[in-house]
Order: sequence, then C-alpha cells, then structure tokens
Amino acid sequence: MPRVASRFGRLAATQAAVAAGDASMVVALADSVLFSLEADAARSRVLLFIGVSVVPFLFVAPLIGPMIDRTRGGRRLVIQAVMAVRVLLSIAMAHQVTSLLLFPLAFGSMIGQKTYAISKSALIPSVVNSDRELVEANAKLGVIAGLGGAVAAVPAAALQLAVGPGATLWFSASLFGVAFVAASRLPRERVASARTEATEGTEATEGTEATEANEVATLRSRGLVEAATAMTLARAAVGFTFFHLFFWFRFQNAGLVWFGLSMAAASALTLMGNAVAPLLRARFREETMLAGALAVVALTGIGLGVADLGVVSGLLLAASVNLAAAVSRLAFESIVQRDAPAVDRGRAFARFETRFQLAWVIAGSVPVVVPMPGRLGFVVVGVVGAVASARLLVTARRSRGRTPPADR
Repeated sequence: MPRVASRFGRLAATQAAVAAGDASMVVALADSVLFSLEADAARSRVLLFIGVSVVPFLFVAPLIGPMIDRTRGGRRLVIQAVMAVRVLLSIAMAHQVTSLLLFPLAFGSMIGQKTYAISKSALIPSVVNSDRELVEANAKLGVIAGLGGAVAAVPAAALQLAVGPGATLWFSASLFGVAFVAASRLPRERVASARTEATEGTEATEGTEATEANEVATLRSRGLVEAATAMTLARAAVGFTFFHLFFWFRFQNAGLVWFGLSMAAASALTLMGNAVAPLLRARFREETMLAGALAVVALTGIGLGVADLGVVSGLLLAASVNLAAAVSRLAFESIVQRDAPAVDRGRAFARFETRFQLAWVIAGSVPVVVPMPGRLGFVVVGVVGAVASARLLVTARRSRGRTPPADR
C-alpha cells in the first residue's frame, strides 16, 4: 500500500505542476493576438475558433496514441519528453507574443497538452491497488488540476499586469520544468514487454478457458463502445450548452456578466463533480454513474425548458451540465482503464478523445449557425441527455449478470 500511495503521489505532483503551467499559459495568451476574439464577434469567427480547437486531435489519434503505447521507455518517458518540449515552446512564445509565430507555437503546446492528458490517463492503473480505486484516483487528479491552476493563476496574473505576457510565459516554462522533474519519479512501465506477455498468455490459453476469456473480452468491448457513445453525447451537450448560452446571454441585460457567472458556476460544479465522484463509486458501478449523470442533464434541461426562470435558467443549466460532465468523464476514464487492454490504452484514449472533441465541435456549431430561443436550447440539451442515459441503461440491463466483476 505505501508503495502504491507513493506512486500516486508522484503522479499527483506532476499533475499539479502541469495544471499550473497550463493556467499560466492561458493567462499569458488571454491578452495576446491569439485570443483577441471579442464577446460580440461575428458568428463566422466563432465557427473558425471552434474548428481550430479540433485540429490538435487530428495529430493525437493517429500519431500520438500509438507512440504512447510503443515507446520503450514507457509512458513516463513520453510525459518527460512532452514537458521538455513545452518548456522550449513556452520560452519561444515568450519571445513571439506580438508575432504571428505565436499561432504555430501555441498549436504545438496544445498538442503537448493533449499528449500529456492521454499519457496520464493510461498510466493511472499502475498507481492504484484495484479497479475500485480508479474513479477516486481520477477524481483526485481532477481536483488537484483545478486547485493547481487556480493557485498558479494568481502569480501569473500579477506578472501579466506588472511585466507582461512574456514574463508570464517564462513562469509557465518554469512550471513545466518542475513537471519534468516530478515525472522522472513516475513508475516506468514496460509496454512492449506487456504486449509480448499478453500475446503469449493468449496463445497458452486453450479450450473452455479460451472461449470464456473471449466472451468476457467481447462483453467488455461492447460495454466500452456503449459507454463511449454515451460520453460522446455528454460532450456534445457541453459544447452545445456553452455556445448556446454565449449567444443567448448577449440578448439579455448585462449579458456578458451573466455569461461570466455561468462559466464560474460551471467551473465550481466541475470541481464539485470531481469531489463527489468517489462517494458515488462507493455505491455504484461506473456505468451506473455515467447513466445517472446523463439523467441529471435530461431532467435539468427539460425542466428548465418548461419552466420560465429567465437568466437563472442559464446559470442552472451550465452548472448541472458541467457537474454531470465531470462525473461522466471520471466514470468513463475508469471504464477504459478497467476494460481496455493495457498495451493499447494510450491509443484507446487518443481515439475516444478525438471523437469527443468532434462531438463538442459539431454540437457547439449548431447554436452558432442556427439561433434559437433559450428555452428551446435547454430542451435540446435535455433530450440529448435522455437519449444517452436511456441507451446506456438498456445496454447495462442486457449485459447484467453476464460480465464478471471488474474489480481486480
């Protein structure tokens, strides 16, 4: 137990440093030419911003995922390499704050950000005792990321105001350097050896045992696909909600203030979702958590669409959708970590994250292209949540009793 705890502590330290570096970079770029998009920007510019957000994933899925699984030095080496690159990119951005070169440099840093996130998720099973602890581990890392980013934003903002974005980016580079050092103490997985051993173990299994093993793998694979579909719809609800509120609040009094408050509520409830997820896992399986979170989206969206609470509806919708998304994400990540083959975990996360981002982009584009009344948008979100929850519950009911316990 102490050894496992120390492994998780090392990953937590890395997570805190990475989150702090990310937050500092966001603070620096918020006042640069990269994010000069104003609140009243034309819908075409918003669409361009949405489309650009998916570009890093086009590299992550086909290139980064397999690299994470095949690197001989393991996922620890991948994380270290990413942190080293991000240090260099942050320094380069510090010297190009007012230049168009900032665009490709920030783009490279975004790819590094996604690569780290996937590597971290693939590494988590090696720092816990059993599958029952996966949700708790993911949740703790989520809370650490939120707190680490909030703490780092204070000195980053002070540097931004006193010196400028260049100094803030140097601060970000130093934090990624801390993450590089922390990552050097992460467990070193032997992914290639694990792949060989898994193959040999499969070849050595014969007769009835092989048939049973194949049936279990098939059931888990189907469950994983259904969970991924539900999570795709959850991310679609998040994207739709964000841009629907962005434009709907513009037609309200003090619309920018209300939108800011809705985003603050969303951030607070995301942190709360990370905090309560382990308590939910103590009573329910991950699939039930995922279905329940989506049911909350359904009830809230449809309920707010029927009621007439004005701008308060927007605040409540943003809060509930992001709370549900946080719980859904933790449940889904744990399902992948539990059921996906260890040797292919990196590419699995890369593939799913790309799909989720595409869902976010497509759903987010709808309220940009098709203006709609606030209450109609709330109902749309509720219907998406209801469909996703119902699909997952039906699948879980069909497979109940056929899949063995997932706890190790």
